[in-house]
Amino acid sequence: MKKKITKASDLRRAQYIKNLLQKESKDLKICVLGAGHGGLAMAGHLAINGFKVNLYNRGRKRIRTVIQRKGIKVEGEVKGFGKIELASTNINECLKDVDVLMVVVPANAHRYIAQTCAPFLKEHHIVILNPGRTGGALEFYNTLKEQGVKRFPFIAEAQTFIYASRSLGPAHARIFSVKNSVPLATLPAYWIPGVLKVINRAYPQFIPGDNIFKTSFENIGAVFHPALTILNAGWIEETHGDFEYYIQGASESIACVLEKLDKERLEIAAALGIKVMSAKAWLYTAYSATGKDLREAIYDNPGYRGIRAPERLHHRYVDEDVPMSLVPLASLGDMLKVETPTIKTIIHLASLMRGIDFWEKGRTVEKLGIEGMTIKEIRLLAVTGEL
Repeated sequence: MKKKITKASDLRRAQYIKNLLQKESKDLKICVLGAGHGGLAMAGHLAINGFKVNLYNRGRKRIRTVIQRKGIKVEGEVKGFGKIELASTNINECLKDVDVLMVVVPANAHRYIAQTCAPFLKEHHIVILNPGRTGGALEFYNTLKEQGVKRFPFIAEAQTFIYASRSLGPAHARIFSVKNSVPLATLPAYWIPGVLKVINRAYPQFIPGDNIFKTSFENIGAVFHPALTILNAGWIEETHGDFEYYIQGASESIACVLEKLDKERLEIAAALGIKVMSAKAWLYTAYSATGKDLREAIYDNPGYRGIRAPERLHHRYVDEDVPMSLVPLASLGDMLKVETPTIKTIIHLASLMRGIDFWEKGRTVEKLGIEGMTIKEIRLLAVTGEL
């Protein structure tokens, strides 16, 4: 027998989804929050495809040229000029009459975005973190709760960012590739089908993720970015990133470290009874890249060719991915009694090299509000959304 939705809030939210689905696809209004590499690519691509797009950024400098040109030039796998309806630092203006919020900022800015949006969020808004990294949806929910929000929007996180892209200028982006599929999960999980029906109008590549813990554990950036950057630190500092990050950076020995790090990630997920893809399997799913091991799969991925390394260690691959990806994994591993020596080694080296205590700044189980919870309670949280 089909279970009926009885909570008043759920009845309202089901109607919101229904209303959005009754709109013509191109009448969906989307706000992209963040005008960095990913935000420019996403805003430009959506606009090229005919969607009404607002672009928000905290500082005016990054969007000044977008405002002047009234759009974004995109090249690469996607080509064209995307007309932007509004580019602004005024969050209230940017969210007015918007249906979907695509958050495209480093994960260490998710809390700031939640605080900034809180006074203007509506219950019908769909908020998608692109990506959530590890624990993004939980942190966003907890921050809105701290801000006194009573009626929460739909909160979702993508497993990874849908593009491999770079900004070529203040209103110019290059999309190297668009991933074949990207799992997406909501908090609570039972809104996944409805949210997907809405966002699939813009991105058919989004597919159902089981829950926010699975999308968080399948954060493949945690495997690649910090270790590749830290273990190539000398080369990065000497050449200012003048080498192919994935193709040349993932040498045979460094790829071995990546595989060990990946194994620890899989073991933490297994301790919660969650089966997640290996990094090698993910490369096949996202890019159709194959190989007998992780190194060969990286080399077989055309989407990685041409991507240069960071110019310095002060980069989101360290400053974002260590505290927002590796720290929550290691912290949860400690709580579940899973050993994570490789993950902890990268965290330690990154903290030494950057002079930052990433443990102190990171998403620990305490900050995510799940400290001391049983496996049953954690799994129930993913389904019900109730802490």
